[in-house]
Amino acid sequence: MNIPPLDRTGPLFGRVAVVTGASSGIGRAITLALSKEGVEVCAVARNRQTLDETVARARQYSPATGFQIDLTHDKAIRPVMEHLQKKSGGLDILVHSAGVYHQDLMEHSRIEDFDAQYATNLRAPYLLTQSLLPMLAQSKGQIIFVNSSAGLTAKRPAIGQYSATKHALRAIADSLREELNPKGIRVLSLYLGRTATPMQEALYQKEAKEYHPETLIQPDDVAFVAIQMLKVSGTAEVTDISIRPMRKS
Repeated sequence: MNIPPLDRTGPLFGRVAVVTGASSGIGRAITLALSKEGVEVCAVARNRQTLDETVARARQYSPATGFQIDLTHDKAIRPVMEHLQKKSGGLDILVHSAGVYHQDLMEHSRIEDFDAQYATNLRAPYLLTQSLLPMLAQSKGQIIFVNSSAGLTAKRPAIGQYSATKHALRAIADSLREELNPKGIRVLSLYLGRTATPMQEALYQKEAKEYHPETLIQPDDVAFVAIQMLKVSGTAEVTDISIRPMRKS
């Protein structure tokens, strides 16, 4: 396979990024898109096999390191921080793409599922951002929260738990933006409709629906939008973007 040469004059070349949920779906697409821009990526995920596959592909373009981490464990982020401090020399971009999804009517839902979604979808990105803020402040970096259309409206049955965590993530991102704007740090939220990811495929199976990924948002398109927003000049900031499938269900 012929790997095209990197554009060393690009605005992202030589930057350092952390991407969570990097082993598949949107996280993998963003990881690879950043690598093709010459960004050194610290890829974080729980599944070792698929994480290694992502890192191997990313290294065809730029340096990349994989961290098999469960972000719901507070001390698990220490290896990432140590790597950034000792080897990468800082951090420019933080992308929160990890997430879990449980769907059920309230009368049947399990509180354990609510706790799991809170831990992964909300608490983990909060703590990781808090821990990495000093580095981002030094570089005047950028943060992307990969959110969901469920973070804008919950007018569908059985998504109350998930939507609650995503509404809360929106609140954190909006408040954080106001805190960090004076420091030159940009915060972007991406609100996505149904996207062709393994998580979405599992949801279709649970709903007993035929899965047609070609009709959904493609992860590469999400990555394309994210990259373009990261390239916006320092005189402007993009705060919120909603992306939905062209074909509505």
